Amino acid sequence: MNPENGALPVSALRALREQISQTTEALVRHETIASRRNIFLPDGAISTLKALETELTGLEVLLGTDEIEVGQLRALAKTSVLINSSLDVDNVLASAMDELINLTGAERGFILLVNRQTNRLEFRISRGLNDAELREDEVSRTILRDVIAHGKPIQTDNAMEDTRLAESETVAKFVLRSIMCVPLIFRDRTGSSERVDGAIYVDNKFRQAVFSTRELNLLTAFAHQAAVAIENAMLYQQVQQTLIEITRARAIIENVFASIESGVITTMQGGQVSLFNRAAGEILRSTPEDSIGKPLQEVLPKLREDLNAQITAAAETGSSAMLEAQTEVAGRGRIVLNMRISPLKTAGGETQGAAMVLDDLTEEREREETFSLMTRYLPPGLMDNIHQIADLAMGGERREVTCVFMTACQWSAFPSSLRPQQRMDLLNVYLQTATQVVHQAQGVLDKYLGNEIMILFNTQLNPDLYHARHAVEMALALKDAFADLAEKLGNDPTLPQYTIAMHTGVATLGNVGSLRRRSFTAIGDTINLAKRIHETCMPGQVLLTGSTLEHIQATSPALRHIRFEQRNPLQARGRQEQTGLFEAFYA
Repeated sequence: MNPENGALPVSALRALREQISQTTEALVRHETIASRRNIFLPDGAISTLKALETELTGLEVLLGTDEIEVGQLRALAKTSVLINSSLDVDNVLASAMDELINLTGAERGFILLVNRQTNRLEFRISRGLNDAELREDEVSRTILRDVIAHGKPIQTDNAMEDTRLAESETVAKFVLRSIMCVPLIFRDRTGSSERVDGAIYVDNKFRQAVFSTRELNLLTAFAHQAAVAIENAMLYQQVQQTLIEITRARAIIENVFASIESGVITTMQGGQVSLFNRAAGEILRSTPEDSIGKPLQEVLPKLREDLNAQITAAAETGSSAMLEAQTEVAGRGRIVLNMRISPLKTAGGETQGAAMVLDDLTEEREREETFSLMTRYLPPGLMDNIHQIADLAMGGERREVTCVFMTACQWSAFPSSLRPQQRMDLLNVYLQTATQVVHQAQGVLDKYLGNEIMILFNTQLNPDLYHARHAVEMALALKDAFADLAEKLGNDPTLPQYTIAMHTGVATLGNVGSLRRRSFTAIGDTINLAKRIHETCMPGQVLLTGSTLEHIQATSPALRHIRFEQRNPLQARGRQEQTGLFEAFYA
Protein backbone atom coordinates (compact mmCIF):
# COMPACT_ATOMS: atom_id res chain seq x y z
CA MET A 1 0.00 0.00 0.00
CA ASN A 2 1.13 3.53 -0.67
CA PRO A 3 1.55 5.19 2.70
CA GLU A 4 0.71 8.63 1.29
CA ASN A 5 -2.74 7.93 -0.16
CA GLY A 6 -3.70 4.38 0.88
CA ALA A 7 -3.86 3.24 -2.78
CA LEU A 8 -2.30 0.08 -4.24
CA PRO A 9 0.72 1.04 -6.31
CA VAL A 10 0.83 0.02 -9.97
CA SER A 11 3.90 -2.16 -9.35
CA ALA A 12 1.99 -4.23 -6.73
CA LEU A 13 -0.95 -4.73 -9.13
CA ARG A 14 1.46 -5.72 -11.85
CA ALA A 15 3.11 -8.33 -9.57
CA LEU A 16 -0.31 -9.70 -8.50
CA ARG A 17 -1.50 -9.89 -12.11
CA GLU A 18 1.66 -11.74 -13.14
CA GLN A 19 1.23 -14.24 -10.27
CA ILE A 20 -2.38 -14.90 -11.33
CA SER A 21 -1.26 -15.29 -14.94
CA GLN A 22 1.42 -17.76 -13.94
CA THR A 23 -1.08 -19.65 -11.72
CA THR A 24 -3.60 -19.81 -14.57
CA GLU A 25 -0.98 -21.14 -17.01
CA ALA A 26 0.12 -23.76 -14.47
CA LEU A 27 -3.45 -24.92 -13.87
CA VAL A 28 -4.08 -25.21 -17.60
CA ARG A 29 -0.94 -27.36 -18.02
CA HIS A 30 -1.81 -29.69 -15.16
CA GLU A 31 -5.58 -29.86 -15.69
CA THR A 32 -5.42 -33.00 -17.97
CA ILE A 33 -3.00 -34.83 -15.71
CA ALA A 34 -5.17 -34.08 -12.74
CA SER A 35 -8.28 -35.37 -14.50
CA ARG A 36 -6.62 -38.79 -15.15
CA ARG A 37 -6.23 -39.08 -11.44
CA ASN A 38 -9.82 -38.08 -10.92
CA ILE A 39 -8.80 -34.69 -9.66
CA PHE A 40 -10.97 -32.02 -11.03
CA LEU A 41 -10.86 -28.26 -10.61
CA PRO A 42 -13.96 -26.42 -9.56
CA ASP A 43 -16.15 -25.41 -12.45
CA GLY A 44 -15.08 -22.09 -13.96
CA ALA A 45 -11.91 -21.78 -11.88
CA ILE A 46 -9.61 -21.14 -14.82
CA SER A 47 -12.07 -18.77 -16.53
CA THR A 48 -12.47 -16.95 -13.24
CA LEU A 49 -8.73 -16.52 -12.94
CA LYS A 50 -8.48 -15.30 -16.53
CA ALA A 51 -11.29 -12.83 -15.92
CA LEU A 52 -9.54 -11.66 -12.78
CA GLU A 53 -6.31 -11.23 -14.74
CA THR A 54 -8.18 -9.17 -17.33
CA GLU A 55 -9.70 -6.97 -14.64
CA LEU A 56 -6.32 -6.49 -12.99
CA THR A 57 -4.81 -5.55 -16.35
CA GLY A 58 -7.50 -2.89 -16.83
CA LEU A 59 -7.03 -1.70 -13.28
CA GLU A 60 -3.28 -1.53 -13.84
CA VAL A 61 -3.81 0.66 -16.90
CA LEU A 62 -6.16 2.95 -15.03
CA LEU A 63 -3.84 3.24 -12.07
CA GLY A 64 -0.90 3.81 -14.41
CA THR A 65 -2.80 6.58 -16.13
CA ASP A 66 -3.74 8.11 -12.82
CA GLU A 67 -0.18 7.81 -11.61
CA ILE A 68 1.06 9.60 -14.71
CA GLU A 69 -1.51 12.33 -14.31
CA VAL A 70 -0.67 12.73 -10.63
CA GLY A 71 2.98 12.97 -11.53
CA GLN A 72 2.21 15.54 -14.17
CA LEU A 73 0.09 17.55 -11.74
CA ARG A 74 2.84 17.45 -9.15
CA ALA A 75 5.35 18.51 -11.77
CA LEU A 76 2.98 21.29 -12.86
CA ALA A 77 2.69 22.50 -9.27
CA LYS A 78 6.46 22.35 -8.93
CA THR A 79 6.81 24.23 -12.20
CA SER A 80 4.35 26.86 -10.99
CA VAL A 81 6.41 27.44 -7.85
CA LEU A 82 9.57 27.55 -9.95
CA ILE A 83 8.17 30.04 -12.44
CA ASN A 84 6.92 32.40 -9.75
CA SER A 85 10.04 32.13 -7.62
CA SER A 86 12.09 34.51 -9.74
CA LEU A 87 11.69 37.45 -12.08
CA ASP A 88 14.50 36.12 -14.27
CA VAL A 89 11.84 34.56 -16.44
CA ASP A 90 14.00 33.29 -19.30
CA ASN A 91 16.11 31.01 -17.09
CA VAL A 92 13.08 29.85 -15.13
CA LEU A 93 11.01 29.13 -18.24
CA ALA A 94 13.92 27.24 -19.79
CA SER A 95 14.13 24.96 -16.72
CA ALA A 96 10.36 24.55 -16.69
CA MET A 97 10.39 23.69 -20.40
CA ASP A 98 12.93 20.91 -19.73
CA GLU A 99 10.55 19.42 -17.16
CA LEU A 100 7.64 19.74 -19.56
CA ILE A 101 9.50 17.94 -22.33
CA ASN A 102 10.20 15.04 -19.99
CA LEU A 103 6.56 14.86 -18.90
CA THR A 104 4.99 15.00 -22.36
CA GLY A 105 7.46 12.87 -24.26
CA ALA A 106 8.30 15.72 -26.62
CA GLU A 107 11.69 16.14 -28.24
CA ARG A 108 11.70 19.90 -28.55
CA GLY A 109 9.94 22.83 -26.96
CA PHE A 110 9.73 26.50 -27.92
CA ILE A 111 8.17 29.57 -26.36
CA LEU A 112 7.46 32.34 -28.86
CA LEU A 113 6.31 35.90 -28.13
CA VAL A 114 4.94 38.65 -30.31
CA ASN A 115 7.21 41.71 -30.24
CA ARG A 116 4.78 44.49 -29.32
CA GLN A 117 6.86 47.09 -31.09
CA THR A 118 7.44 45.26 -34.41
CA ASN A 119 4.40 42.91 -34.16
CA ARG A 120 6.67 40.05 -35.25
CA LEU A 121 6.78 36.59 -33.67
CA GLU A 122 10.12 35.98 -31.97
CA PHE A 123 11.60 32.90 -30.28
CA ARG A 124 12.04 33.48 -26.53
CA ILE A 125 12.89 29.96 -25.24
CA SER A 126 14.26 27.01 -27.22
CA ARG A 127 14.88 23.71 -25.43
CA GLY A 128 15.52 20.16 -26.64
CA LEU A 129 15.71 16.59 -25.27
CA ASN A 130 19.25 15.22 -25.27
CA ASP A 131 20.77 16.10 -28.67
CA ALA A 132 17.57 17.14 -30.41
CA GLU A 133 18.21 19.83 -33.03
CA LEU A 134 16.69 23.21 -32.17
CA ARG A 135 16.30 24.50 -35.71
CA GLU A 136 13.72 27.25 -35.58
CA ASP A 137 12.99 26.88 -39.29
CA GLU A 138 11.59 23.36 -38.58
CA VAL A 139 8.73 24.80 -36.50
CA SER A 140 5.43 24.82 -38.34
CA ARG A 141 4.52 28.44 -39.01
CA THR A 142 1.09 27.33 -40.21
CA ILE A 143 0.26 25.95 -36.76
CA LEU A 144 1.70 29.02 -35.00
CA ARG A 145 -0.28 31.47 -37.12
CA ASP A 146 -3.52 29.51 -36.59
CA VAL A 147 -3.07 29.24 -32.82
CA ILE A 148 -2.23 32.95 -32.39
CA ALA A 149 -4.95 34.08 -34.76
CA HIS A 150 -7.76 32.04 -33.13
CA GLY A 151 -6.43 31.62 -29.59
CA LYS A 152 -7.19 27.86 -29.66
CA PRO A 153 -4.72 24.98 -29.09
CA ILE A 154 -3.81 22.49 -31.79
CA GLN A 155 -2.80 18.86 -31.25
CA THR A 156 -2.00 16.33 -33.98
CA ASP A 157 -0.88 12.71 -33.72
CA ASN A 158 0.56 12.67 -37.24
CA ALA A 159 1.07 16.04 -38.85
CA MET A 160 1.83 14.42 -42.22
CA GLU A 161 -1.70 12.98 -42.41
CA ASP A 162 -3.56 15.85 -40.73
CA THR A 163 -5.75 17.60 -43.31
CA ARG A 164 -5.53 20.83 -41.33
CA LEU A 165 -1.83 20.96 -42.12
CA ALA A 166 -1.97 19.88 -45.73
CA GLU A 167 -0.65 23.26 -46.91
CA SER A 168 2.21 23.43 -44.38
CA GLU A 169 5.51 23.38 -46.23
CA THR A 170 7.42 22.86 -42.96
CA VAL A 171 5.44 19.71 -42.09
CA ALA A 172 5.99 18.28 -45.54
CA LYS A 173 9.63 19.26 -45.79
CA PHE A 174 10.74 18.00 -42.38
CA VAL A 175 8.21 15.13 -42.00
CA LEU A 176 6.91 16.34 -38.64
CA ARG A 177 4.83 13.86 -36.60
CA SER A 178 3.40 14.61 -33.18
CA ILE A 179 2.83 18.33 -32.52
CA MET A 180 1.12 20.38 -29.80
CA CYS A 181 0.80 24.15 -29.78
CA VAL A 182 -1.14 26.25 -27.26
CA PRO A 183 -1.63 30.02 -27.14
CA LEU A 184 -0.10 32.33 -24.55
CA ILE A 185 -3.05 34.43 -23.42
CA PHE A 186 -2.33 37.64 -21.52
CA ARG A 187 -5.07 39.31 -19.52
CA ASP A 188 -5.21 42.85 -18.24
CA ARG A 189 -5.22 43.53 -14.50
CA THR A 190 -8.99 43.65 -14.33
CA GLY A 191 -9.40 40.42 -16.30
CA SER A 192 -11.93 42.12 -18.57
CA SER A 193 -9.89 41.73 -21.76
CA GLU A 194 -7.29 39.36 -23.10
CA ARG A 195 -4.93 39.09 -26.03
CA VAL A 196 -2.82 36.34 -27.61
CA ASP A 197 0.79 37.50 -27.67
CA GLY A 198 2.61 34.21 -28.18
CA ALA A 199 2.52 30.42 -28.14
CA ILE A 200 4.18 27.33 -26.67
CA TYR A 201 5.12 24.74 -29.29
CA VAL A 202 6.35 21.17 -28.62
CA ASP A 203 6.85 18.30 -31.05
CA ASN A 204 8.29 14.86 -31.67
CA LYS A 205 9.54 14.53 -35.21
CA PHE A 206 9.80 10.72 -35.28
CA ARG A 207 6.99 9.20 -33.18
CA GLN A 208 3.29 9.34 -33.83
CA ALA A 209 0.54 9.71 -31.24
CA VAL A 210 2.94 10.89 -28.55
CA PHE A 211 0.53 13.49 -27.19
CA SER A 212 -2.94 12.81 -25.85
CA THR A 213 -5.59 15.06 -24.39
CA ARG A 214 -3.83 14.66 -21.08
CA GLU A 215 -0.59 16.20 -22.43
CA LEU A 216 -2.58 18.92 -24.17
CA ASN A 217 -4.27 19.86 -20.89
CA LEU A 218 -0.90 19.84 -19.16
CA LEU A 219 0.62 22.12 -21.80
CA THR A 220 -2.39 24.45 -21.64
CA ALA A 221 -2.07 24.76 -17.86
CA PHE A 222 1.63 25.41 -18.21
CA ALA A 223 0.89 28.10 -20.81
CA HIS A 224 -1.39 29.91 -18.36
CA GLN A 225 1.37 29.88 -15.75
CA ALA A 226 3.97 31.01 -18.25
CA ALA A 227 1.75 33.87 -19.46
CA VAL A 228 1.35 35.16 -15.92
CA ALA A 229 5.08 34.84 -15.24
CA ILE A 230 6.03 36.57 -18.48
CA GLU A 231 3.53 39.38 -17.87
CA ASN A 232 4.89 39.87 -14.33
CA ALA A 233 8.44 39.92 -15.68
CA MET A 234 7.49 42.49 -18.29
CA LEU A 235 5.82 44.64 -15.65
CA TYR A 236 8.90 44.28 -13.46
CA GLN A 237 11.15 45.28 -16.36
CA GLN A 238 8.90 48.27 -17.05
CA VAL A 239 9.10 49.28 -13.39
CA GLN A 240 12.89 48.87 -13.47
CA GLN A 241 13.12 50.90 -16.67
CA THR A 242 10.86 53.56 -15.18
CA LEU A 243 13.04 53.71 -12.08
CA ILE A 244 16.14 53.98 -14.25
CA GLU A 245 14.53 56.78 -16.26
CA ILE A 246 13.37 58.53 -13.07
CA THR A 247 16.87 58.21 -11.60
CA ARG A 248 18.41 59.47 -14.81
CA ALA A 249 15.91 62.33 -15.04
CA ARG A 250 16.53 63.22 -11.39
CA ALA A 251 20.28 63.23 -12.02
CA ILE A 252 19.77 65.47 -15.06
CA ILE A 253 17.51 67.80 -13.06
CA GLU A 254 20.04 67.92 -10.23
CA ASN A 255 22.83 68.66 -12.72
CA VAL A 256 20.70 71.36 -14.34
CA PHE A 257 19.86 72.88 -10.96
CA ALA A 258 23.53 72.67 -9.99
CA SER A 259 24.59 74.48 -13.18
CA ILE A 260 21.97 77.25 -12.94
CA GLU A 261 23.53 80.53 -11.84
CA SER A 262 20.35 81.54 -10.04
CA GLY A 263 19.58 80.04 -6.66
CA VAL A 264 16.67 77.59 -6.67
CA ILE A 265 14.77 76.65 -3.50
CA THR A 266 11.57 74.60 -3.36
CA THR A 267 9.35 74.07 -0.34
CA MET A 268 6.61 71.65 0.59
CA GLN A 269 3.20 72.86 1.71
CA GLY A 270 4.35 72.73 5.30
CA GLY A 271 7.10 75.24 4.52
CA GLN A 272 10.05 72.83 4.77
CA VAL A 273 12.78 73.17 2.17
CA SER A 274 12.75 70.23 -0.26
CA LEU A 275 15.38 71.38 -2.80
CA PHE A 276 18.36 73.68 -2.43
CA ASN A 277 20.82 74.01 -5.32
CA ARG A 278 24.50 74.95 -5.39
CA ALA A 279 23.91 78.57 -6.44
CA ALA A 280 21.49 79.08 -3.53
CA GLY A 281 24.20 77.77 -1.22
CA GLU A 282 26.74 80.23 -2.59
CA ILE A 283 24.32 83.12 -2.20
CA LEU A 284 23.23 82.22 1.34
CA ARG A 285 26.52 80.66 2.52
CA SER A 286 24.87 77.31 3.24
CA THR A 287 24.72 73.74 1.88
CA PRO A 288 21.87 71.46 0.78
CA GLU A 289 22.63 69.18 3.73
CA ASP A 290 22.17 72.05 6.17
CA SER A 291 19.05 73.44 4.48
CA ILE A 292 16.85 70.62 3.15
CA GLY A 293 14.15 69.66 5.64
CA LYS A 294 14.41 72.90 7.62
CA PRO A 295 11.70 75.59 7.76
CA LEU A 296 12.25 78.27 5.14
CA GLN A 297 12.42 80.96 7.84
CA GLU A 298 15.63 79.38 9.13
CA VAL A 299 17.16 79.19 5.65
CA LEU A 300 16.14 82.76 4.66
CA PRO A 301 16.25 84.76 7.91
CA LYS A 302 15.32 88.39 8.43
CA LEU A 303 13.46 88.87 5.17
CA ARG A 304 10.52 91.12 4.54
CA GLU A 305 7.56 90.29 6.74
CA ASP A 306 5.28 89.72 3.74
CA LEU A 307 7.57 87.05 2.25
CA ASN A 308 5.92 84.20 4.17
CA ALA A 309 2.53 85.39 3.00
CA GLN A 310 3.73 85.41 -0.62
CA ILE A 311 5.14 81.88 -0.32
CA THR A 312 2.02 80.61 1.44
CA ALA A 313 -0.14 82.14 -1.29
CA ALA A 314 1.95 80.44 -3.97
CA ALA A 315 1.68 77.06 -2.21
CA GLU A 316 -2.02 77.28 -1.37
CA THR A 317 -3.64 79.38 -4.10
CA GLY A 318 -1.19 78.92 -6.97
CA SER A 319 -0.38 82.64 -7.31
CA SER A 320 3.03 83.96 -8.35
CA ALA A 321 4.98 86.96 -7.14
CA MET A 322 8.23 88.84 -7.68
CA LEU A 323 9.88 90.96 -5.04
CA GLU A 324 13.21 92.39 -3.96
CA ALA A 325 14.36 91.73 -0.42
CA GLN A 326 17.36 92.42 1.78
CA THR A 327 18.76 90.16 4.45
CA GLU A 328 21.88 89.62 6.52
CA VAL A 329 24.02 86.58 5.73
CA ALA A 330 26.82 85.45 7.99
CA GLY A 331 30.14 86.00 6.27
CA ARG A 332 28.65 88.37 3.66
CA GLY A 333 26.75 91.02 5.54
CA ARG A 334 23.84 92.74 3.85
CA ILE A 335 22.75 91.21 0.54
CA VAL A 336 20.03 92.14 -1.92
CA LEU A 337 17.94 89.39 -3.52
CA ASN A 338 15.50 89.38 -6.39
CA MET A 339 12.98 86.62 -5.65
CA ARG A 340 10.52 85.04 -8.07
CA ILE A 341 7.98 82.88 -6.26
CA SER A 342 5.81 80.39 -8.19
CA PRO A 343 3.59 77.47 -7.21
CA LEU A 344 5.16 74.01 -7.43
CA LYS A 345 2.65 71.73 -9.14
CA THR A 346 2.41 68.05 -9.97
CA ALA A 347 1.81 66.72 -13.49
CA GLY A 348 -1.88 66.67 -12.62
CA GLY A 349 -1.87 70.37 -11.78
CA GLU A 350 -2.13 69.93 -8.01
CA THR A 351 -0.16 72.50 -6.01
CA GLN A 352 2.23 70.81 -3.60
CA GLY A 353 4.51 73.65 -2.54
CA ALA A 354 6.36 76.70 -3.81
CA ALA A 355 9.45 77.29 -5.93
CA MET A 356 11.74 80.29 -5.52
CA VAL A 357 14.39 81.56 -7.90
CA LEU A 358 16.96 83.81 -6.21
CA ASP A 359 19.19 86.25 -8.06
CA ASP A 360 21.93 87.99 -6.08
CA LEU A 361 21.65 91.72 -6.86
CA THR A 362 24.13 92.80 -4.21
CA GLU A 363 26.98 93.71 -6.56
CA GLU A 364 24.57 95.24 -9.06
CA ARG A 365 23.02 97.47 -6.41
CA GLU A 366 26.46 98.44 -5.13
CA ARG A 367 27.49 99.42 -8.66
CA GLU A 368 24.32 101.42 -9.04
CA GLU A 369 25.11 103.25 -5.82
CA THR A 370 28.64 103.90 -7.04
CA PHE A 371 27.38 105.14 -10.39
CA SER A 372 24.87 107.33 -8.61
CA LEU A 373 27.74 108.83 -6.64
CA MET A 374 29.80 109.33 -9.80
CA THR A 375 27.01 111.23 -11.51
CA ARG A 376 27.69 114.01 -9.02
CA TYR A 377 31.05 114.44 -10.71
CA LEU A 378 30.25 113.45 -14.29
CA PRO A 379 27.42 114.52 -16.58
CA PRO A 380 24.78 111.79 -16.96
CA GLY A 381 25.58 111.45 -20.67
CA LEU A 382 29.19 110.52 -19.89
CA MET A 383 28.20 107.55 -17.74
CA ASP A 384 27.58 105.47 -20.88
CA ASN A 385 31.33 105.58 -21.57
CA ILE A 386 32.53 104.88 -18.04
CA HIS A 387 33.57 101.34 -19.02
CA GLN A 388 36.18 102.81 -21.36
CA ILE A 389 38.38 103.95 -18.48
CA ALA A 390 37.47 100.96 -16.30
CA ASP A 391 39.14 98.72 -18.91
CA LEU A 392 42.35 100.75 -18.91
CA ALA A 393 45.27 99.30 -17.03
CA MET A 394 47.63 101.41 -14.97
CA GLY A 395 49.20 103.73 -17.56
CA GLY A 396 47.42 105.61 -20.28
CA GLU A 397 46.48 106.29 -23.87
CA ARG A 398 47.68 109.19 -26.02
CA ARG A 399 44.98 111.18 -27.77
CA GLU A 400 44.16 114.73 -28.86
CA VAL A 401 42.26 116.73 -26.25
CA THR A 402 41.28 120.29 -25.41
CA CYS A 403 42.28 121.13 -21.85
CA VAL A 404 40.58 124.04 -20.07
CA PHE A 405 41.69 125.70 -16.83
CA MET A 406 39.44 128.22 -15.16
CA THR A 407 39.23 130.25 -11.97
CA ALA A 408 35.65 130.52 -10.74
CA CYS A 409 36.32 133.49 -8.44
CA GLN A 410 39.16 135.53 -6.96
CA TRP A 411 40.01 135.04 -3.30
CA SER A 412 40.75 138.74 -3.05
CA ALA A 413 37.14 139.57 -3.98
CA PHE A 414 35.78 137.80 -0.92
CA PRO A 415 34.94 140.07 2.02
CA SER A 416 37.64 139.81 4.66
CA SER A 417 34.97 139.54 7.36
CA LEU A 418 33.85 136.13 6.16
CA ARG A 419 34.59 133.24 8.44
CA PRO A 420 36.21 130.08 6.86
CA GLN A 421 32.89 128.22 6.69
CA GLN A 422 31.24 131.19 5.01
CA ARG A 423 34.13 131.47 2.54
CA MET A 424 33.72 127.77 1.73
CA ASP A 425 29.99 128.13 1.24
CA LEU A 426 30.46 131.08 -1.11
CA LEU A 427 33.17 129.25 -3.06
CA ASN A 428 30.80 126.29 -3.54
CA VAL A 429 28.21 128.65 -5.02
CA TYR A 430 30.69 129.68 -7.74
CA LEU A 431 31.87 126.09 -8.28
CA GLN A 432 28.30 124.80 -8.48
CA THR A 433 27.50 127.36 -11.17
CA ALA A 434 30.59 126.35 -13.14
CA THR A 435 29.89 122.63 -12.72
CA GLN A 436 26.38 122.93 -14.14
CA VAL A 437 27.67 124.67 -17.29
CA VAL A 438 30.50 122.12 -17.69
CA HIS A 439 28.05 119.22 -17.46
CA GLN A 440 25.72 120.82 -19.99
CA ALA A 441 28.66 121.11 -22.42
CA GLN A 442 29.60 117.42 -21.83
CA GLY A 443 32.96 118.35 -20.41
CA VAL A 444 34.81 116.10 -17.95
CA LEU A 445 35.68 117.68 -14.61
CA ASP A 446 39.17 116.33 -14.06
CA LYS A 447 39.73 117.97 -10.70
CA TYR A 448 38.92 120.88 -8.42
CA LEU A 449 41.97 122.89 -7.32
CA GLY A 450 40.56 125.20 -4.66
CA ASN A 451 38.88 127.94 -6.64
CA GLU A 452 40.16 126.48 -9.93
CA ILE A 453 38.77 123.71 -12.14
CA MET A 454 40.51 121.55 -14.77
CA ILE A 455 38.19 120.43 -17.60
CA LEU A 456 38.87 117.99 -20.47
CA PHE A 457 37.20 117.51 -23.84
CA ASN A 458 37.57 114.47 -26.16
CA THR A 459 38.64 111.97 -23.49
CA GLN A 460 37.58 108.31 -23.55
CA LEU A 461 34.57 109.45 -21.51
CA ASN A 462 33.44 112.21 -23.87
CA PRO A 463 34.79 111.57 -27.37
CA ASP A 464 34.02 114.58 -29.58
CA LEU A 465 35.14 115.54 -33.10
CA TYR A 466 34.38 119.21 -32.35
CA HIS A 467 35.98 119.33 -28.91
CA ALA A 468 37.83 122.66 -29.44
CA ARG A 469 34.69 124.49 -30.56
CA HIS A 470 32.63 123.00 -27.71
CA ALA A 471 35.28 124.03 -25.19
CA VAL A 472 35.10 127.67 -26.41
CA GLU A 473 31.28 127.61 -26.40
CA MET A 474 31.40 126.31 -22.81
CA ALA A 475 33.76 129.13 -21.82
CA LEU A 476 31.43 131.77 -23.26
CA ALA A 477 28.47 130.13 -21.51
CA LEU A 478 30.46 130.37 -18.25
CA LYS A 479 30.86 134.13 -18.80
CA ASP A 480 27.06 134.48 -19.01
CA ALA A 481 26.49 132.23 -15.99
CA PHE A 482 28.97 134.17 -13.82
CA ALA A 483 27.39 137.48 -14.93
CA ASP A 484 23.98 136.22 -13.80
CA LEU A 485 25.50 134.99 -10.53
CA ALA A 486 27.10 138.37 -9.88
CA GLU A 487 23.70 140.07 -10.15
CA LYS A 488 22.18 137.51 -7.76
CA LEU A 489 24.99 138.14 -5.27
CA GLY A 490 24.73 141.91 -5.63
CA ASN A 491 28.15 142.27 -7.25
CA ASP A 492 29.03 144.43 -10.24
CA PRO A 493 28.77 142.18 -13.34
CA THR A 494 31.15 144.49 -15.21
CA LEU A 495 33.93 143.50 -12.79
CA PRO A 496 34.29 139.76 -13.55
CA GLN A 497 36.30 137.50 -11.28
CA TYR A 498 36.67 134.43 -13.52
CA THR A 499 39.56 133.56 -15.83
CA ILE A 500 39.42 130.87 -18.53
CA ALA A 501 42.23 129.49 -20.74
CA MET A 502 42.55 126.48 -23.01
CA HIS A 503 44.93 124.63 -25.33
CA THR A 504 44.43 121.81 -27.85
CA GLY A 505 47.04 119.09 -28.36
CA VAL A 506 48.06 115.49 -27.64
CA ALA A 507 48.10 114.29 -24.00
CA THR A 508 48.31 111.00 -22.17
CA LEU A 509 45.02 110.01 -20.51
CA GLY A 510 44.61 107.10 -18.14
CA ASN A 511 44.64 105.77 -14.62
CA VAL A 512 47.17 106.91 -12.06
CA GLY A 513 47.60 105.78 -8.48
CA SER A 514 47.60 102.21 -7.14
CA LEU A 515 45.61 99.03 -7.77
CA ARG A 516 43.42 99.77 -4.74
CA ARG A 517 42.96 103.50 -5.34
CA ARG A 518 43.33 105.27 -8.64
CA SER A 519 42.02 108.24 -10.53
CA PHE A 520 41.58 109.14 -14.19
CA THR A 521 43.50 112.19 -15.39
CA ALA A 522 45.56 113.67 -18.23
CA ILE A 523 49.24 114.60 -18.25
CA GLY A 524 51.73 115.98 -20.76
CA ASP A 525 52.92 119.19 -22.41
CA THR A 526 49.41 120.07 -23.61
CA ILE A 527 48.14 120.15 -20.04
CA ASN A 528 51.15 122.09 -18.79
CA LEU A 529 50.83 124.73 -21.53
CA ALA A 530 47.10 125.19 -20.82
CA LYS A 531 48.02 125.84 -17.18
CA ARG A 532 50.74 128.38 -18.17
CA ILE A 533 48.29 130.31 -20.32
CA HIS A 534 45.74 130.33 -17.54
CA GLU A 535 48.29 131.87 -15.19
CA THR A 536 48.60 134.87 -17.58
CA CYS A 537 44.87 135.30 -17.95
CA MET A 538 43.20 138.52 -16.78
CA PRO A 539 39.79 138.45 -15.01
CA GLY A 540 36.98 138.15 -17.55
CA GLN A 541 39.23 136.79 -20.32
CA VAL A 542 38.71 133.58 -22.36
CA LEU A 543 42.11 132.81 -23.89
CA LEU A 544 42.89 130.03 -26.35
CA THR A 545 46.00 129.05 -28.26
CA GLY A 546 46.52 129.05 -32.00
CA SER A 547 46.25 125.23 -31.93
CA THR A 548 42.74 125.45 -30.51
CA LEU A 549 41.73 128.10 -33.09
CA GLU A 550 43.18 125.99 -35.93
CA HIS A 551 41.14 122.99 -34.81
CA ILE A 552 37.96 125.09 -34.73
CA GLN A 553 38.63 126.49 -38.20
CA ALA A 554 39.35 122.98 -39.55
CA THR A 555 36.25 121.33 -38.08
CA SER A 556 33.78 124.25 -38.08
CA PRO A 557 34.76 126.63 -40.88
CA ALA A 558 31.27 128.17 -41.01
CA LEU A 559 31.34 129.26 -37.36
CA ARG A 560 29.68 132.72 -37.21
CA HIS A 561 28.52 133.31 -33.62
CA ILE A 562 32.01 133.53 -32.13
CA ARG A 563 34.82 135.92 -32.99
CA PHE A 564 38.47 135.77 -32.03
CA GLU A 565 40.93 138.64 -31.39
CA GLN A 566 44.63 138.07 -31.39
CA ARG A 567 46.62 138.82 -28.23
CA ASN A 568 50.32 139.05 -27.49
CA PRO A 569 52.02 135.66 -27.84
CA LEU A 570 53.28 133.81 -24.77
CA GLN A 571 56.87 132.70 -24.31
CA ALA A 572 56.29 129.73 -22.01
CA ARG A 573 59.14 128.56 -19.86
CA GLY A 574 60.94 125.61 -21.40
CA ARG A 575 59.58 126.22 -24.92
CA GLN A 576 61.69 127.74 -27.69
CA GLU A 577 58.79 129.01 -29.79
CA GLN A 578 56.23 131.52 -28.71
CA THR A 579 52.62 130.42 -28.35
CA GLY A 580 50.04 132.46 -30.22
CA LEU A 581 47.09 133.57 -28.13
CA PHE A 582 43.57 134.64 -29.00
CA GLU A 583 40.63 135.90 -26.96
CA ALA A 584 37.08 134.63 -27.69
CA PHE A 585 33.94 136.77 -27.74
CA TYR A 586 30.37 136.38 -28.87
CA ALA A 587 30.13 137.81 -32.42
